[in-house]
Amino acid sequence: WVRAFIRFHGVRHPATLGSSEVEAFLSWLANERKVSVSTHRQALAALLFFYGKVLCTDLPWLQEIGRPRPSRRLPVVLTPDEVVRILGFLEGEHRLFAQLLYGTGMRISEGLQLRVKDLDFDHGTIIVREGKGSKDRALMLPESLAPSLREQLSRARAWWLKDQAEGRSGVALPDALERKYPRAGHSWPWFWVFAQHTHSTDPRSGVVRRHHMYDQTFQR
Repeated sequence: WVRAFIRFHGVRHPATLGSSEVEAFLSWLANERKVSVSTHRQALAALLFFYGKVLCTDLPWLQEIGRPRPSRRLPVVLTPDEVVRILGFLEGEHRLFAQLLYGTGMRISEGLQLRVKDLDFDHGTIIVREGKGSKDRALMLPESLAPSLREQLSRARAWWLKDQAEGRSGVALPDALERKYPRAGHSWPWFWVFAQHTHSTDPRSGVVRRHHMYDQTFQR
């Protein structure tokens, strides 16, 4: 950071530079380079150390230069009317998926990775596997979505039966489970609730199989 500071000011000796030059450099980092708050603090700390410990110069103004604070933004919360309008643009399983996210509060990645066995209609719960903090948690299954989710499972089962009839590879499983139970990916309970309609190559194993619906497909 000291070298960058010196180059920024035309290789002038830092002893000849003052508060305005330091502020100009730090402003350039923040406004032009768009560095993060932590990176900005690192640069300031490096200059403090250099002037104080290397040049042995007491520069009170350097301590007074403002440090950036992380911005705090309120989360965007949609009104019920806005949610209805957004859902009106969606159809089929994409609409159901959005309704499920809104009704349960789960993340997109969590919803996409739902397996058939994660839906418990008898107890009205949905199990989210390895969610935030790599922990499992149970969510309430919205009663109003139960009929649509059952229909979604019927469509998913048709894809599963097709894959079984064609001798396709099973769906991907967590690494440890796939090693221990290599045939589990062929079973219905492990099939995706929201399965992709086509097959693609698994980048980890090179196996051609059916994945869950892609987030890009939904977010488009």
